[in-house]
Amino acid sequence: MTALGLIGFGLALLLGYALGSIPFGFLLAKAGGAGDVRTIGSGNIGATNVLRTGRKGLAAATLLLDAGKGALAVWLGHRFGGETLAGVAGLGAFIGHLYSVWLRFRGGKGVATLLGISLALLPLAGLAFALAWVGAALVTRISSLGGMAGGFAAAIAAFALGQPWSGALLLIMAIWVLWTHRENIARLRSGTEPRIGRKAA
Repeated sequence: MTALGLIGFGLALLLGYALGSIPFGFLLAKAGGAGDVRTIGSGNIGATNVLRTGRKGLAAATLLLDAGKGALAVWLGHRFGGETLAGVAGLGAFIGHLYSVWLRFRGGKGVATLLGISLALLPLAGLAFALAWVGAALVTRISSLGGMAGGFAAAIAAFALGQPWSGALLLIMAIWVLWTHRENIARLRSGTEPRIGRKAA
C-alpha cells in the first residue's frame, strides 16, 4: 500500500470513529429527562437499555441514530474512496460506538451501528441482519440473541453474494459483537437474561 493509500485508510478510520463515537443513547436519555442511561439496566447506551427507562420514543430514536451513524460513515467512505474505504470507515464507526472518546472509551455493544453498516455496505446483507434480529427477538423476546444472530446473518449473506471484502469485515464485527455480549451470554446460560420491554428499576 502506498503512503497516499495509508493516509486515506487512516482518514477513513478516523472519520468513521468520529461519527461512531457520538453517544446518542446517552445524549437522548439525558435530554429527554430519563437520566444517565449508564446507571440503569445493563449500563449500556444502546436502544435496548434506553427502552428500559420506559421511554419508547427515545429508544426508537437511539436505534435509528446509532444505525444512521454507521450507514453515514460507510456512505462517506464510499463517496471519497470506493468500496475499500467504505468498509474501513464502517469499521471505524463500529469501534467508535464501542469505545467512545466522549465516555472515557466506553460505549454500546454495536448491534444497531452494525446494522447500519451492513445496510450501507450491502443492502441484502443488511436485510438479512434485520430479519435475523427481528425474528430471533420476536421468538425469544431477548434482544441480545437477535443482535448476535443478525451480525452473523449479515456476514454469511455477504459471502453468499460473492462479496468477500464486505463479508470479512462483517464477520470481524459480528465476532466483536459476541465479545461485547459476553455478560449477556453468561446470563443466557444461567437463564437470567432480561426480556425485551422490561422496565428497569
